[in-house]
Order: sequence, then C-alpha cells, then structure tokens
Amino acid sequence: MKKKIIPLLVAGTALLAGCDQKAGTESATSSAPTVSKADAIAVVNGQYISKATLVELEKEIAERGHGQTFPKEKLIEELIQREILVQDAIQKQLDKSESIVTQLESAKKTLLTQADVQEYIKANPVTDAEIKAEYDSKISALNGTEYKARHILVKTEAEAKKLIAELDKGGDFAKLANKNSVDAKESQNGGDLGWFTAGQMVAPFSEAVAKLEKGKYTKTPVQTQFGWHIILREDSRAQTPPSLDSVKDQLTPYLQRKKVQTMVEALRKNAKVEILVKDEPAKVLDAAANKAPEGQPVAEEVIVEKVKDKNGKTVAEEVVVEEVVKDKDRNIETVPATNKPAEPPKVETPAAK
Repeated sequence: MKKKIIPLLVAGTALLAGCDQKAGTESATSSAPTVSKADAIAVVNGQYISKATLVELEKEIAERGHGQTFPKEKLIEELIQREILVQDAIQKQLDKSESIVTQLESAKKTLLTQADVQEYIKANPVTDAEIKAEYDSKISALNGTEYKARHILVKTEAEAKKLIAELDKGGDFAKLANKNSVDAKESQNGGDLGWFTAGQMVAPFSEAVAKLEKGKYTKTPVQTQFGWHIILREDSRAQTPPSLDSVKDQLTPYLQRKKVQTMVEALRKNAKVEILVKDEPAKVLDAAANKAPEGQPVAEEVIVEKVKDKNGKTVAEEVVVEEVVKDKDRNIETVPATNKPAEPPKVETPAAK
C-alpha cells in the first residue's frame, strides 16, 4: 500500500492550516506568552517561534495524518511561512476586521470549552470501582441463552411451505438454503446465522428459535418484516459474559461522558439564564411530498456520531439532531444541534463479535 503524502501549507492543504491555531496566531495575540531566544526555533522579523509550537505541530500531524511524519526542517519552514503570513495580515490590519475578531472569539470559546472539560476529567478520573459497578450492571442484563441456527428466507409463504415439504423428505437444509434463500444465494453459507441472543433478532424469529428443540426446524413458516423463514436450531448455550479487562476501555470513556454531563447539568442549574429568542417549533412536512414549500423548514437531519476507543472500535453512539431551514430565497440556515444524553456502550459477548 502506498503511503499517502500530506503536503504542507505551501501546497495549499487544509490539514496543517487547521493545526495549532495558537501557533498560527502567536504573534497576532497580545496576550501570547513571551518567547525567549533560548526557547525558540527561529526568529522572523524580530518575532520568536517557540520550540513548544513545533512540538505541538508534530503532535497534530501525527494525530490527523494517522502517524505520518515530516522532516523537522519542513515543519520549521511551515511555521516560518505561517509567521510571515500572520505578520502580513496584521500589517494590513486584518486582525481588526469584524469577521476575524468574531472567528477568533469563537475559536477562543471552543478552546476554553474543551479545556474546561479536560480539566474536569483530570480532576475527577473514572475509578476502578465505578468501572466495576458499571460492568456489573451491564453483565446482569446478559444472563440468558445464546442460540446457533440456520434459516432459509423466501418471499412467500407458499415457497416456504414447499421447502418444508422437501426437508420432510430428507432434503439437506444447507443446500436448500444456498439454492433458495434470499440471504444465502450469494454468500453460499447454508443460511448459517452463527451464535446470537434472542434480543438480536426480531421477535417472531426469536420466539420460534426458543421453542425449537436442538436439531429441529420449524414445521410452519415464520413471518417477519423480511419475509418467510424456515429456521433450524442447531445448538444453544448459556451466554458467556466478557471479562472486565476486555471491556474496560469501552466503559471508561462512557463513564467520563456521564461525569461531564452531570457537571454541565449542575452548572446549568446554578446559572442565571434568560432566553431572549422565542422557540418557534418547526412545521412537520408531509414525508410523501418529499419536498418543502418555499419559506418552510425542510428537515431535521439526524446524525449518529460514533464514539471510538483507542483501538478505533466503536463503543457508543451519540445522536445529534440538526434542524435545517430554508428561507424563501432558498438560503440554508442550520439551527444549533441538540445532543441527546449519551447512551451506554453495548457490551458484546465474545460470540457476538
């Protein structure tokens, strides 16, 4: 696999343009800490660029570029070019323009928000006892049975009954699945579903599996929203919960979010807040029309943000709802998103993985 090269600012990339805003505005901000010559990597028109800025840039590139690195001299040149552009912008008094001042204030608030959350997490770390308690609460819900089954899925009841008749005559379930099942025609897996819990399947399917004896198949087709099933129960076993160590990395970030959420709710409760804009609920559109009349809200966009652990595995999902509104000139305005409370991560059993 070829390594993807991420060009520096001189080539116009957006990656480094977003890295370390603090470094890019170091000489533009009057409150920036004074840098001595001993702590600098370069000086541009009398302005020192700190060694800490270079370290931060290297860290940002490693994170955003998935471990990619650049020669140090290229990164130093990148920071020099930034400093030159910053000084040029200040000379043109762009730092005093209303749009730039607004953006800087917004960036400052974002950084302060992140810093406050990180400081709270640092001061209130998730303890082993809290992880154990959360683990025990999740594991208590896993006491059940896992099933191993195959199925043949067809579109009509008549097709299902015909296949059941062939099975009654000694037909091979896996071969019939490969030939007839909507699920197995291409995969040629004999309709194998592997191990699963009742909660992982739709109710009619789960109920039918639970009633079957080991090695038996349904004599009556089972209907679900997917079609008509013939189900063969191959085996069952007591559900085996994962170990605490195997799910600790999943539970820790979830508990951190819960702590932060509690902290924010407490601050909100004690804050003196006055809402000056009346909330006008958006009109619900007829979904069948599939288009919005001019001047009316057009949609609510539901975004599922995946929360991943250090190994890149999704451990939880947070739902964000954004109302998208179009005015009579068809301009788009996005109303600030509203986050629902974080859902607990699903603790998977080894068999479910």
